[in-house]
Amino acid sequence: MQSLSRRTFLQSSALLTAGLVAPTLPAFKTAPKPLRLGGPIFLKSDDPEELAREHRRLNYSSAYVPAVKLTDKTRIEAIRKAFSAQNVIIAEVGAWVNMLEADAEKRAKNLMYVSERLALAEAVGALTCVNIGGSYNPKQWDGPDARNLTKEYFDATVENCRKVIDAVKPKRAKFALEMMGWSLPDGPDSYLKFIRAIDRPAFAAHIDMANIINTPERFYQNTALIDETFKKLGRWIVSVHAKDVHGKDVHLAETMPGHGSLDYRTYIRNVTALPQETPFLLEHLRTPEEYDEARNYVIRKAAEAGVPLA
Repeated sequence: MQSLSRRTFLQSSALLTAGLVAPTLPAFKTAPKPLRLGGPIFLKSDDPEELAREHRRLNYSSAYVPAVKLTDKTRIEAIRKAFSAQNVIIAEVGAWVNMLEADAEKRAKNLMYVSERLALAEAVGALTCVNIGGSYNPKQWDGPDARNLTKEYFDATVENCRKVIDAVKPKRAKFALEMMGWSLPDGPDSYLKFIRAIDRPAFAAHIDMANIINTPERFYQNTALIDETFKKLGRWIVSVHAKDVHGKDVHLAETMPGHGSLDYRTYIRNVTALPQETPFLLEHLRTPEEYDEARNYVIRKAAEAGVPLA
């Protein structure tokens, strides 16, 4: 009996690892929050009300900020009202520039731009302005470089984040760094170090599990990594990206949700168990059809996890 039990256990474990049998999820300790799914839309309109309604038509209850300039106060207010009326949270204002640009004049302009984007997030009622720390790569602003994992990188990024936050002094919007596989923060522990070192209430955590699946161990044990990340960073998390990862030859590649191996039921359950409402945003796809497929997959996995949509 002992031999049979051990053999049965090993067979079951092998099936779970291979993804052939779905693991049984533990019951929620409390009812989950509804999932605030979001993503880009393809409606060609400048009307905030039409844009907000299109999000709802697609079952989105969170959004990337529509195109608007910080100086356009009338449009900012129209966006706030239209999206609030549809119960769509404006999740993120992106600020995708290199805060570690080698040229001092360009670096100063980049930091000013990031500060303006954080100010826009505050004005439009977005939860966060997000950027990466930057890169020392001389050819690609977000490319890999050995120095991106050094104390020099960490200290410079701490200084830059403080400068941006102190320039704006936001009361509601948070500034956050997107997690990356080839630069810091590259996981929950390095993110905690940034939170402690930056030491500003307006600095928060942005989660993208696909970005930090950068080793075979993390790839095969991503359920544990998801749980660890949300356990350690939970109260600081303001926004989450929904992508996936698959193995390709001798490396790991990003793909759309459902085409990889991320444990999406665990991912969704962690997002909706957070104390704060947290957007879950699709990105990096090319066509409406691809977003339809990814959205439907996430909705299906949410239903399997017992999580309703907001």
